[in-house]
Amino acid sequence: MTPEPKSAPAENAPAEQDGLPSETLREEYAQLTEEIRAHRIAYYQEAAPTVSDAEFDTLFRRLEELEALHPELVSNDSPTQEVGGEVSAAFAPVDHLARMYSLEDVFSLDELRAWLERALAGVEQRNPGAAVEWLTELKIDGLAVNLLYRNGELVRAATRGDGVTGEDITHNVLTIASIPRQLAGTDHPEEVEIRGEVFFPTEEFARLNERMVAAGKAPFANPRNAAAGSLRQKDPAMTAERPLDMYVHGIGARTGLSAGTQSGTYELLAAWGLPTSPYYRVLPDVPAVVDFIEYHGDHRHDLLHEIDGIVVKVDSFALQRALGHTSRVPRWSVAYKYPPEEVNTRLLDILVNVGRTGRVTPFGLLDPVKVAGSTVSMATLHNQDVVKAKGVLIGDTVVVRKAGDVIPEIVGPVMALRNDDQVHEFVMPTECPSCGTTLQPAKEGDVDIRCPNARSCPSQLRERVFHLASRGAFDIEALGWEAAIALTQPAEPEVPPITTEAEIFDLTPEKLADVRTERDKKVKGVVTGRELVPYFYSRGTAKKPSEPSVTTRKLFTELEKAKQQPLWRVLVALSIRHVGPTASRALATAFGSMDRIRAASEEELANVDGVGPTIAVALTEWFAEEWHREIVERWAAAGVRMEDEVDENTPRTLEGLTVVVTGSLERYNRDEAKEAIIRRGGKAAGSVSKKTSYVVAGENAGTKLERAEALGVPVLDEEGFTALLEHGPVADPEDAQEAAVEEVQPEEAP
Repeated sequence: MTPEPKSAPAENAPAEQDGLPSETLREEYAQLTEEIRAHRIAYYQEAAPTVSDAEFDTLFRRLEELEALHPELVSNDSPTQEVGGEVSAAFAPVDHLARMYSLEDVFSLDELRAWLERALAGVEQRNPGAAVEWLTELKIDGLAVNLLYRNGELVRAATRGDGVTGEDITHNVLTIASIPRQLAGTDHPEEVEIRGEVFFPTEEFARLNERMVAAGKAPFANPRNAAAGSLRQKDPAMTAERPLDMYVHGIGARTGLSAGTQSGTYELLAAWGLPTSPYYRVLPDVPAVVDFIEYHGDHRHDLLHEIDGIVVKVDSFALQRALGHTSRVPRWSVAYKYPPEEVNTRLLDILVNVGRTGRVTPFGLLDPVKVAGSTVSMATLHNQDVVKAKGVLIGDTVVVRKAGDVIPEIVGPVMALRNDDQVHEFVMPTECPSCGTTLQPAKEGDVDIRCPNARSCPSQLRERVFHLASRGAFDIEALGWEAAIALTQPAEPEVPPITTEAEIFDLTPEKLADVRTERDKKVKGVVTGRELVPYFYSRGTAKKPSEPSVTTRKLFTELEKAKQQPLWRVLVALSIRHVGPTASRALATAFGSMDRIRAASEEELANVDGVGPTIAVALTEWFAEEWHREIVERWAAAGVRMEDEVDENTPRTLEGLTVVVTGSLERYNRDEAKEAIIRRGGKAAGSVSKKTSYVVAGENAGTKLERAEALGVPVLDEEGFTALLEHGPVADPEDAQEAAVEEVQPEEAP
């Protein structure tokens, strides 16, 4: 687990006397205050935080709790009474014309609803009957910046600092291409402060970290640190090398400018050529705000930039003024924070895993920590060069990131917390930890180390069996990770049920009867040791004999269903290097059967659209191995379908067209939509470009729809997609929609 903050409340703290805080609580309060100030300096000035955002939030909320219980502890210089950072001595201090405030944070939808109800009550008290609309926008994970324009000309840019005084970073901000030096249009205000967030676009940040690692440098922990570090370069030329961007989201002091709403101001700022976010919405009520938050929680990684929450504002400036501010935050705006995707925890060890193609991958064994809604105890480190480049040592406190469903990753060490006496370097093993074979590079110059014992390495077999059951292959739900271990590496018997994936369809319930796995032995919930238990069968008693479990019966049902999967899924299940779903679909479409793929020359394979020479070589080399061919032959003998049925009646209506499907469709899942496109001669692509012929947009379509609209690519709904499949392209996409509607209309009665 992540260590508790040093200032966590003491369980046995002495009780207060006469309502006054005890000495223990006073000491805790003083320590909390000191810690929070130190963390703010590390975060705002040095762009090198020593705790995660989640840990800082925990400390800050504890401080707020103590102050709520004991108001007499609160002083004017309490962190709760101040805005975030302080001014660094490295840059000239400048005063903002109007104060820049922080936002109050909430961490659950219940807290958010309570805040919104308080705001509505405040509006009703001050302006009875006034209607409230909520400007709802993404909380960009970047660096707050204040731009000062006079008569349309940018004269100064500053960080937020402590809200009153910031750092002058004008020369660095001038290197950001999206920020205009001179506003477009006319009738600019005499003076206006425009607030916004400077950030690293997600794709650019990934490229930056790749370059850092390739150069042997530690990568940035997150885009916010990268943006802050880039803007604090003393040499603007260094900042210019970083592809920073900015979205503006507010106005401070202004002379000669009147506006009624925040959203109306955004339209004005956009007209002046300032970069405004495409993601904000003005919403009428609390349920709509909650829907917006939940939608972007599910799609937060489909955006142009990283976010850590959603900001909700009263849209009317008049109502904002009526609600006012506290000493630190406005009463008309709040920030909803999503569960953290980055945390700090201790790296206990670095071990290696042997994958299905023999690749040996280091991974970190972590002190378990909760991140992005799940507990993480392991995280990838890719290869030995990445371990060195990231500079992590066993025993370090490290930053761990888990974005949505992405595999947890160790980003880098928290250098300020390193204790040289408690850390040591990772040494890559020279022998496979699973079978003892000497490890070697896959080819000369390859950074990946591989175990060449592909046929009999237990780890590789386990991974291949797990893979063939995956959703993109045979889709055998009952054959999960633990079942794959039980089939290939059981505690008993000595010889496992299968020694090659060729045997997977030859399994019988009887072959699984003696399989035992090791489990914790518990007495009244307390672990007292380890014991061997049946995996596929019930334990059985004298009165009730052992019999296949429900999961085991389901396994054999799903194995039978798997035999009827289309050819492309069989190809994916074979674990041929480089051959994933896209290449497999292309091969199945081009050749139609496993026999024709095996008989094809390397040149014929490479000429298939979506295959190419690398995959062609991998296919040829794979089928050259006798034990590989045995897998295919055993599966075929067991009844696995090795040839797709060709429906000669299916029209090739999409010949030469590229179609992208995004969002959820009612009549097609993602795979069915792709197969429908391919069967009709089209290409089912995953990304939108100028070469895309059509984009099919279902419910909750994300950035692919936005990109299609920006590029002018025709967009169809589900009915239009159905018509496209049946009739092919038409001159006007709306004609396809109309054709689809006509098809579903009942014929008129005679």
